[in-house]
Amino acid sequence: MNREIHQKKRVSKPKKKSAPPALKWFGWTDIGKVRKNNEDSFLGLRFDAREVQRLGKFGEASIETMDFTFAVADGMGGAQAGEFASRIASEKITTLLPRAFQHSATGLQTGFADVLTELFSQIHRALVYLGESYDECHGMETTMSLCWFTPGWMFFGHIGDSRIYHLPAKPKTVRQLTQDDTHVAWLLRSGQISQHEARTHPRRNVLQKALGGGNQFVDPQVGAVACECGDIFLICSDGLTEGLYDHQLIELLREPVTTKVDFNPAKQLVDAAVKNYGRDNTTAMVIQVV
Repeated sequence: MNREIHQKKRVSKPKKKSAPPALKWFGWTDIGKVRKNNEDSFLGLRFDAREVQRLGKFGEASIETMDFTFAVADGMGGAQAGEFASRIASEKITTLLPRAFQHSATGLQTGFADVLTELFSQIHRALVYLGESYDECHGMETTMSLCWFTPGWMFFGHIGDSRIYHLPAKPKTVRQLTQDDTHVAWLLRSGQISQHEARTHPRRNVLQKALGGGNQFVDPQVGAVACECGDIFLICSDGLTEGLYDHQLIELLREPVTTKVDFNPAKQLVDAAVKNYGRDNTTAMVIQVV
């Protein structure tokens, strides 16, 4: 059964479990072999109706009393675009999502699409303002892929060509939840080119939509996935997917090469992608439902 639910469709409240799950998260970013600066960034926040807490690169916590948000941004057109995007995302999440927590806590999940659409719109307007106000930010834009976890559900918002993947507990597969906002990705989805042609196309990284820059309107993809213990979610920049195929994502995330306590699956993914490709900044966030 497909557990993904797209915007405008009512979300049924999942059955209550005796003990709410916890989340384990891991983040890592690498400048790559070619770029002189890293315009990727990642963000982790925990919040309830009263406060927002910034998370570290890795950790574990119960999802019983607070919701969690994780995001990856890939900036362009300004040396600190990704950094600005994360900073602005944090500020806007601090304002919007604590209010939305009140709804999710009472089971009113149907409003998530409006909340995430407004969040992306506010980030977009803030980036446009910066681009128009400061010469060093002129033309600055960024992708943004964001996951919002509340008991039983993961809500997501996305624009650009960063990606969100879902590796369900059963079966051992991987599913790309987001669609790349590029013409080449549209050609692939419509069957006009093959997967190999899409991966080698010279214009595969040319965006049709992003936050900020000269983009007039924001129309993010939003959706929801019912999640359970054993599920894994991956948020990553295009530098990671340039260096790894889907089957490699499954191998690296499902069958780690070590059982060390300090093992970081996000770092393992990034290191492998940089080794195979490395011509772009590379970032990954891995979230495990445990």
